[in-house]
Amino acid sequence: MTLTGRTFGHWLLGLALVIGTKIAAAAGLMTPADGSEPPLSIREQHVTVDVEDGYAVTEVEQVFHNPHDRDFEAWYSFPVPRQAAVAEFTVWIDGKPVTGEVLEKQKAREVYEQEKAAGRDAGLMEKDDYRTFDVFVSPVRAGQDTRVRLVYLQPTFVDTGIGRYVYPLEEGGVDEERMAFWTANDKVEQHFTFTMNLRTGYPVEAVRLPKHPQAQVEQLGPQQWRVTLDSRAGAKASAEQGAAVPDEGEDPASPATAFRLDQDVAVYWRHAADLPGSVDLVAYRAAGASRGTFMLSLTPGDDLKPISTGSDWVFVLDISGSMQGKLATLTEGVSQALGKLRPGDRFRIVLFDDRATELTNGYVVVNPENVRHYVKRVQAVGPQGGTNLFDGLKLALRPLDADRPTGIVLVTDGVANVGVTDQKKFLELLETHDIRLFTFVMGNSANRPMLTALTDASKGFAVNVSNSDDIVGQILLATSKVTHQAMNNVKVDIDGVKTADVTPERLGTVYRGRQMVLMGHYWGQGPAEVTLTAEVGGEKRRYKTRFEFPASGGDNPELERLWAYATIEGMQRELNNFGDNADLRNGIVDLGLEYGLVTNHTSMVVVREDMFQQYGIDRANAKRRDIERLAKAQREQQAPVSNRVDGSQPMFKGHRPSMGGGGGGGAFGPLAWLPFLILLLGGWWRQRR
Repeated sequence: MTLTGRTFGHWLLGLALVIGTKIAAAAGLMTPADGSEPPLSIREQHVTVDVEDGYAVTEVEQVFHNPHDRDFEAWYSFPVPRQAAVAEFTVWIDGKPVTGEVLEKQKAREVYEQEKAAGRDAGLMEKDDYRTFDVFVSPVRAGQDTRVRLVYLQPTFVDTGIGRYVYPLEEGGVDEERMAFWTANDKVEQHFTFTMNLRTGYPVEAVRLPKHPQAQVEQLGPQQWRVTLDSRAGAKASAEQGAAVPDEGEDPASPATAFRLDQDVAVYWRHAADLPGSVDLVAYRAAGASRGTFMLSLTPGDDLKPISTGSDWVFVLDISGSMQGKLATLTEGVSQALGKLRPGDRFRIVLFDDRATELTNGYVVVNPENVRHYVKRVQAVGPQGGTNLFDGLKLALRPLDADRPTGIVLVTDGVANVGVTDQKKFLELLETHDIRLFTFVMGNSANRPMLTALTDASKGFAVNVSNSDDIVGQILLATSKVTHQAMNNVKVDIDGVKTADVTPERLGTVYRGRQMVLMGHYWGQGPAEVTLTAEVGGEKRRYKTRFEFPASGGDNPELERLWAYATIEGMQRELNNFGDNADLRNGIVDLGLEYGLVTNHTSMVVVREDMFQQYGIDRANAKRRDIERLAKAQREQQAPVSNRVDGSQPMFKGHRPSMGGGGGGGAFGPLAWLPFLILLLGGWWRQRR
């Protein structure tokens, strides 16, 4: 889809706001698989997060207690974090931790079922597409504790000087069958801890948790911080105010030490202002290997000019049953947004549940009387029926005034279940229009793959938003994307060193302040010339630098899994967009098996150590985890180092964009930030003209 010449006179700008809710089906809830008994109590949950430049490793260890008088199979579930690759699932068997191995999905299920039928200890982790990781453990012994450990890796990004990590705990509330099954046990009874170790190559000025002000934040050095949440620390604080705290040796299962699991943990960090634009390289090559893996991060300087203008607005509102508990917030946000429109602007309001209808009769001129009238009508709407997202979008796309720029604000959880639900049809619908879709995905059960695909097709960008986020901070980050020029048709070429398997294959449009991260394989060593080309305001720009690729070594073996999972995600998007393809499926299975990753087509199974040998299952993942743990221990012995490689020949001029000291205000509920969209979206029209 190429947009040139007079087509700039008419633009369709979309924003998908995916609304979540605080339904307390806490992450890590273990319950009898047949639903015959209440959930097991969660005695302990300990979360350790290690954030390095470019990625984070999250380790979750939990202890469940079976208070019932019989053994049974238990089901354990937690939300899939964005772009997260599970590297380890461990179950304690006879008091010893046993790490799982990855098999093709059906084979893993068969092994687990055989072990379960034989009465031997076993565990199974499967991925339920974008929704959850589902874990089965059998048997959970009567009156005893069960200990499990999960480890997952995910990329991290710094945007306009702001880094962000979210530990997901909230259920999104869109899977009605699953929610009907759960009887939520949303607290850790004895001890909850969350520890995040932040290590970065650039100075960090501040760290904050918008919804967890009780967290302890320590600066260990200019590039190293630690964040700690401890339920017992909270209990001690309560004791200082007169509340009782159990003594050592007493059963700590009391309200004083219980920690509720109904809210995501969101952590922000802000880099120092006036940092230079830069190119950073992290590489890893195992001893004796001819091929290495690299992560290349490009952070441009602030050379994109500001722009400004205004437009028409179409609000497309999901009023389906899955919006129960969210609609009041939605209508309040829309009410505030309408109140922020300027005289002379116009708006339409489209509603959809099982079908799509228009609340307005064409465009309505913005004035106080019209705004009050339609605010009352929106507030009178109640949630009902299914989600016909396709018809809602289709109605929003007509009629459009070619002489006026138009902004579309789509408010939904993205789970289409009525009418057209095929992702390919959504993409075809967007291809018939000149559109930019900026997606704020909120809610751990939202259909991120489909909304991200729509965003990619429109050359927009997607941001996942949690209820625990600093929403104002998120909007401050997003504002600069549409009030400044963007880099279009971005390409990065590497010459001098052989590289291949680079992901993502296409960078497309890059907005102000956003990092570009490329991963791939390389052979050999020595100097490489890296060239970035882009179109800005109709002009072609070229940025260059030169640096060395290392011959061997590196302390980041996790890069191999991160590359593999990024590649798998690209292949899965192809399957989602264009239908089943045996070669792609087999490719995902092969990568999952080689790198020990849980995917839509591979699963991780745990059996007794002697049974791995009997089934002929190689302990490849256990060995890989040993290498990763050793590397982590070695990194911890050193101060963080800079991975910048273009210092002698900078690729970018000037400082990188930064939020400075204004990293966001207070924490707001979802959609409270919607009034800011008028300013946020309007600027994009100027850029495109």
